[in-house]
Amino acid sequence: MLPRPRGAKPPVDPRAFGRSRTGKCRTTILDPPTTVRTMPGIESADVTALASRLGGRAGDEGFTVAVAESLTGGLLSSALARTEGASSWFRGGVVAYASQVKFDVLGVRPGPVVTEQAARQMADGVARLLDADVALAVTGVGGPDPEEDLDPGTVWLAVCGGGTTLARLELFDGDPDAICVASCRVAISLALELTD
Repeated sequence: MLPRPRGAKPPVDPRAFGRSRTGKCRTTILDPPTTVRTMPGIESADVTALASRLGGRAGDEGFTVAVAESLTGGLLSSALARTEGASSWFRGGVVAYASQVKFDVLGVRPGPVVTEQAARQMADGVARLLDADVALAVTGVGGPDPEEDLDPGTVWLAVCGGGTTLARLELFDGDPDAICVASCRVAISLALELTD
Protein backbone atom coordinates (compact mmCIF):
# COMPACT_ATOMS: atom_id res chain seq x y z
CA MET A 1 0.00 0.00 0.00
CA LEU A 2 1.33 3.43 -0.90
CA PRO A 3 1.66 6.06 1.82
CA ARG A 4 -1.11 8.66 1.91
CA PRO A 5 -0.28 12.24 1.02
CA ARG A 6 0.05 14.65 3.91
CA GLY A 7 -3.39 15.82 5.02
CA ALA A 8 -5.22 12.97 3.29
CA LYS A 9 -8.04 11.32 5.15
CA PRO A 10 -7.40 7.84 6.55
CA PRO A 11 -9.16 4.97 4.81
CA VAL A 12 -12.71 4.25 5.81
CA ASP A 13 -13.18 1.14 7.90
CA PRO A 14 -14.95 -1.27 5.50
CA ARG A 15 -17.11 -2.43 8.40
CA ALA A 16 -18.78 0.98 8.23
CA PHE A 17 -20.14 -0.13 4.88
CA GLY A 18 -21.19 -3.55 6.15
CA ARG A 19 -18.92 -5.68 3.97
CA SER A 20 -17.55 -8.98 5.10
CA ARG A 21 -13.90 -9.95 4.68
CA THR A 22 -14.78 -11.43 1.30
CA GLY A 23 -15.96 -8.01 0.15
CA LYS A 24 -19.57 -9.10 -0.29
CA CYS A 25 -22.40 -6.98 0.99
CA ARG A 26 -23.85 -8.62 4.07
CA THR A 27 -27.47 -7.68 3.48
CA THR A 28 -29.58 -6.82 0.51
CA ILE A 29 -32.68 -4.67 0.49
CA LEU A 30 -35.23 -6.50 -1.60
CA ASP A 31 -37.09 -3.41 -2.76
CA PRO A 32 -38.92 -4.01 -6.01
CA PRO A 33 -36.99 -2.50 -8.91
CA THR A 34 -38.17 0.76 -10.39
CA THR A 35 -39.11 0.79 -14.04
CA VAL A 36 -38.83 4.14 -15.80
CA ARG A 37 -39.11 5.07 -19.46
CA THR A 38 -36.47 7.74 -20.09
CA MET A 39 -36.48 9.75 -23.28
CA PRO A 40 -33.33 10.55 -25.26
CA GLY A 41 -31.64 13.93 -24.94
CA ILE A 42 -29.65 13.31 -21.78
CA GLU A 43 -26.37 15.10 -22.22
CA SER A 44 -22.90 13.91 -21.29
CA ALA A 45 -22.68 17.09 -19.19
CA ASP A 46 -25.34 15.58 -16.89
CA VAL A 47 -23.13 12.53 -16.35
CA THR A 48 -20.06 14.71 -15.73
CA ALA A 49 -21.91 16.79 -13.12
CA LEU A 50 -23.21 13.69 -11.34
CA ALA A 51 -19.75 12.09 -11.41
CA SER A 52 -18.32 15.26 -9.82
CA ARG A 53 -20.94 15.10 -7.06
CA LEU A 54 -20.15 11.45 -6.35
CA GLY A 55 -16.42 12.14 -6.44
CA GLY A 56 -16.78 15.05 -4.03
CA ARG A 57 -18.80 12.94 -1.64
CA ALA A 58 -16.38 9.99 -1.86
CA GLY A 59 -13.42 12.29 -1.26
CA ASP A 60 -15.09 14.08 1.66
CA GLU A 61 -16.41 10.93 3.32
CA GLY A 62 -13.43 8.70 2.54
CA PHE A 63 -15.09 5.81 0.71
CA THR A 64 -13.84 4.08 -2.43
CA VAL A 65 -15.77 3.31 -5.62
CA ALA A 66 -15.48 0.60 -8.28
CA VAL A 67 -17.44 -0.15 -11.45
CA ALA A 68 -18.51 -3.29 -13.32
CA GLU A 69 -20.00 -2.41 -16.68
CA SER A 70 -21.11 -4.21 -19.77
CA LEU A 71 -23.16 -2.31 -22.35
CA THR A 72 -21.51 1.02 -21.44
CA GLY A 73 -18.12 -0.39 -22.45
CA GLY A 74 -16.01 1.76 -20.13
CA LEU A 75 -18.02 4.98 -20.40
CA LEU A 76 -19.00 4.90 -16.72
CA SER A 77 -15.45 4.26 -15.55
CA SER A 78 -14.21 7.05 -17.81
CA ALA A 79 -16.72 9.53 -16.37
CA LEU A 80 -15.59 8.74 -12.82
CA ALA A 81 -11.87 8.68 -13.64
CA ARG A 82 -12.05 12.18 -15.17
CA THR A 83 -13.42 13.62 -11.93
CA GLU A 84 -11.12 15.85 -9.90
CA GLY A 85 -9.36 13.88 -7.15
CA ALA A 86 -10.43 10.50 -8.56
CA SER A 87 -7.08 8.95 -7.67
CA SER A 88 -8.00 9.13 -3.99
CA TRP A 89 -11.34 7.29 -4.24
CA PHE A 90 -11.81 5.55 -7.63
CA ARG A 91 -10.49 1.98 -7.38
CA GLY A 92 -11.11 1.15 -11.04
CA GLY A 93 -13.48 -0.75 -13.24
CA VAL A 94 -14.04 -4.01 -15.05
CA VAL A 95 -15.54 -3.89 -18.53
CA ALA A 96 -17.20 -7.29 -18.66
CA TYR A 97 -18.77 -7.03 -22.10
CA ALA A 98 -18.78 -10.75 -22.81
CA SER A 99 -21.00 -12.97 -20.67
CA GLN A 100 -18.10 -15.34 -19.97
CA VAL A 101 -16.10 -12.46 -18.44
CA LYS A 102 -19.01 -11.75 -16.11
CA PHE A 103 -19.01 -15.41 -15.08
CA ASP A 104 -15.23 -15.92 -14.80
CA VAL A 105 -14.06 -12.57 -13.42
CA LEU A 106 -17.03 -11.17 -11.50
CA GLY A 107 -18.56 -14.41 -10.23
CA VAL A 108 -21.93 -13.97 -11.95
CA ARG A 109 -23.82 -17.26 -12.07
CA PRO A 110 -24.02 -18.62 -15.62
CA GLY A 111 -27.29 -17.83 -17.36
CA PRO A 112 -28.94 -14.72 -18.73
CA VAL A 113 -26.94 -11.57 -17.96
CA VAL A 114 -29.53 -8.83 -18.44
CA THR A 115 -31.22 -9.55 -15.13
CA GLU A 116 -31.48 -8.09 -11.65
CA GLN A 117 -29.50 -11.04 -10.28
CA ALA A 118 -26.64 -10.51 -12.75
CA ALA A 119 -26.46 -6.77 -11.98
CA ARG A 120 -26.36 -7.43 -8.24
CA GLN A 121 -23.70 -10.12 -8.65
CA MET A 122 -21.62 -7.84 -10.88
CA ALA A 123 -21.68 -5.11 -8.20
CA ASP A 124 -20.79 -7.56 -5.47
CA GLY A 125 -18.05 -9.15 -7.59
CA VAL A 126 -16.31 -5.90 -8.47
CA ALA A 127 -16.54 -4.68 -4.85
CA ARG A 128 -14.74 -7.84 -3.77
CA LEU A 129 -12.27 -7.88 -6.66
CA LEU A 130 -11.19 -4.23 -6.31
CA ASP A 131 -11.74 -3.93 -2.53
CA ALA A 132 -14.16 -1.03 -2.93
CA ASP A 133 -16.65 0.30 -0.41
CA VAL A 134 -19.23 1.17 -3.07
CA ALA A 135 -19.67 -0.62 -6.40
CA LEU A 136 -21.77 0.27 -9.43
CA ALA A 137 -22.87 -2.26 -12.05
CA VAL A 138 -24.59 -1.86 -15.42
CA THR A 139 -25.80 -4.63 -17.74
CA GLY A 140 -28.28 -4.32 -20.56
CA VAL A 141 -29.20 -4.25 -24.21
CA GLY A 142 -27.75 -1.26 -26.04
CA GLY A 143 -29.20 -2.18 -29.40
CA PRO A 144 -29.91 -1.83 -32.16
CA ASP A 145 -31.01 -5.50 -31.99
CA PRO A 146 -32.74 -7.35 -29.13
CA GLU A 147 -30.73 -9.71 -26.89
CA GLU A 148 -31.97 -12.44 -24.54
CA ASP A 149 -35.47 -11.72 -25.92
CA LEU A 150 -35.24 -8.20 -24.48
CA ASP A 151 -35.72 -4.96 -26.39
CA PRO A 152 -32.91 -2.45 -26.89
CA GLY A 153 -32.86 -0.04 -23.98
CA THR A 154 -33.55 -2.70 -21.33
CA VAL A 155 -30.94 -2.01 -18.63
CA TRP A 156 -30.42 -3.42 -15.14
CA LEU A 157 -28.33 -1.34 -12.72
CA ALA A 158 -27.14 -2.16 -9.21
CA VAL A 159 -25.15 -0.35 -6.54
CA CYS A 160 -23.66 -2.16 -3.55
CA GLY A 161 -22.33 -0.57 -0.37
CA GLY A 162 -23.04 -0.09 3.29
CA GLY A 163 -24.45 -3.60 3.53
CA THR A 164 -27.13 -2.67 1.01
CA THR A 165 -27.68 -3.35 -2.66
CA LEU A 166 -30.05 -1.20 -4.70
CA ALA A 167 -31.20 -2.45 -8.09
CA ARG A 168 -33.21 -0.76 -10.79
CA LEU A 169 -34.66 -1.71 -14.14
CA GLU A 170 -34.72 1.02 -16.77
CA LEU A 171 -36.33 0.94 -20.21
CA PHE A 172 -34.59 3.63 -22.25
CA ASP A 173 -35.54 4.97 -25.66
CA GLY A 174 -32.95 6.10 -28.16
CA ASP A 175 -29.94 4.91 -30.09
CA PRO A 176 -27.12 2.92 -28.46
CA ASP A 177 -25.16 6.10 -27.59
CA ALA A 178 -28.15 7.66 -25.84
CA ILE A 179 -28.85 4.41 -23.98
CA CYS A 180 -25.26 4.24 -22.73
CA VAL A 181 -25.21 7.86 -21.54
CA ALA A 182 -28.58 7.44 -19.82
CA SER A 183 -27.33 4.25 -18.15
CA CYS A 184 -24.32 6.10 -16.74
CA ARG A 185 -26.55 8.89 -15.44
CA VAL A 186 -28.83 6.48 -13.60
CA ALA A 187 -25.95 4.38 -12.23
CA ILE A 188 -24.25 7.42 -10.69
CA SER A 189 -27.61 8.70 -9.40
CA LEU A 190 -28.16 5.34 -7.68
CA ALA A 191 -24.73 5.59 -6.06
CA LEU A 192 -25.57 9.08 -4.80
CA GLU A 193 -28.85 7.74 -3.40
CA LEU A 194 -27.08 4.86 -1.65
CA THR A 195 -24.39 7.07 -0.10
CA ASP A 196 -26.72 9.92 0.95
